[in-house]
Amino acid sequence: MRTLAPSFRPYQWAPPSDEVARLAGIDISQVLRFDQNTPPLPLPSTRPATVAAALARVNNYPSGGYRTLRRAIAAYAGVEPANVVLGAGADDLILLCARAYAGPGDTVAVPEPPTYPLFRIATELAGAEVGDDDPVLTFACRPNNPTGTLGPLPDARPLVVDEAYFEYSGETAVGLLDEGVIALRTFSKLFALAGARVGYALAAADVAAELNARQAPAPISDVSSALAVAALAARPDPAPVLEERERVTEGLRALGFEPLESHANFVYVPTASADEIVDSLLHQGIVVRGSPGAFRVSVLDREDDDRLLEALGGPTVSGGRSVRRVRATAETRFATRLALDGHRRVRVATGAGIYDHFLEQLAFHAGFDLALEGAGDLETGDHHTAEDAALALGQALDAALGDRAGIARYGSADVPMDDALARAAVDLGGRAFAELRLERDPGMAAHMLASLAQAARAGIHVEATGRDAHHVAEASFKAVGRALALAVGKAGEGVPSTKGTL
Repeated sequence: MRTLAPSFRPYQWAPPSDEVARLAGIDISQVLRFDQNTPPLPLPSTRPATVAAALARVNNYPSGGYRTLRRAIAAYAGVEPANVVLGAGADDLILLCARAYAGPGDTVAVPEPPTYPLFRIATELAGAEVGDDDPVLTFACRPNNPTGTLGPLPDARPLVVDEAYFEYSGETAVGLLDEGVIALRTFSKLFALAGARVGYALAAADVAAELNARQAPAPISDVSSALAVAALAARPDPAPVLEERERVTEGLRALGFEPLESHANFVYVPTASADEIVDSLLHQGIVVRGSPGAFRVSVLDREDDDRLLEALGGPTVSGGRSVRRVRATAETRFATRLALDGHRRVRVATGAGIYDHFLEQLAFHAGFDLALEGAGDLETGDHHTAEDAALALGQALDAALGDRAGIARYGSADVPMDDALARAAVDLGGRAFAELRLERDPGMAAHMLASLAQAARAGIHVEATGRDAHHVAEASFKAVGRALALAVGKAGEGVPSTKGTL
């Protein structure tokens, strides 16, 4: 084995979530990661049904050269399948390009730091040296990681351009493939498949053929290929990320920072106190990426980004009784963030239509902050998605209540809605029970309330009458929400039971 140079430094990961949880004294589910530049949730297409066929043949090696995925990538990128080279993430392709073009005695040009460290690592693993003296290959990162800047392309050829974040900038070097440019892309960022490890290179057909000849015979799994094909069909829109990026940038400026203009899904913040900030955030269970004289934060979503800004000294946005939970089954996957002492900031997005609306009404009238997002097998109907969404909320409510000391425990409410009238009573005594009499039900309303009671370990009684099934159900959820607002309220210090425990 060839000895690595004394100056060689392997890639350094940020601390893993279990270490951060121990440091901050919190459950691992509460750790927030702003260091990975990945979306906060998988796409709706990322679920068991997507990979069922691939799992059925997982005992075999991938075959056929990934024709479906190559065609889908080619259509997305505006090239031909012969221009596509697959890899286990863009990192695999950086390593492939380095060993294809360079070896001992060669020089490879890489961008001046700060930039992605794998360019240097790949060069040194190939036995070459980093430098500008007659390089056999030049790397560029556009938009640059970690700064997010969008500098000019070097004139050097052959040129490898890391375009991991190009969907957020709208600029690509694909038009220069016939001039000796290779563009590297990934499914880890916009397509939320970092754990699947799928990347691709786009090159002139003859260059792609040479790279494929030097690539592993089956660089990605059939399971990952199926996920990537489904993600391309979904075509997520980067616009919400760009909008949130600007909001986060303004929030950082309001705190006295001077972040650089970003063309990616992260924000780079130069500051002399970067080391202290990174350490302080770690002790709060928040992971950002530090570098000399700066820190970098991924853009996630409003709830998580507000928590980051709060930790950096911004206004308080969450109450003390809050929790994060992920519920995943073979049929559904939901991420839930719940704050009992909230400001009625509610978003439910499971695809279940009217049932999302009902849960939003419940949380709003309870006074909670709730973000409940995910996906289910809606092609089989609403049942699994609506049921598991209610179970996910119930589990989060149970966790947020803790030992339930100091709560009022009981609550009741009457809610009229046009022709409908709903009466609800709630007991948060720790025993699951549901007595539900809805005169009309659009389908899943009563079952969702029963599922909520089960997962929250709550007693829920509802009696609702009316002529319109929608009104009857919505009034019921509003009444339960208002009853919960009373039941979770503060009422002394001890456990509200003569038994001394709930």
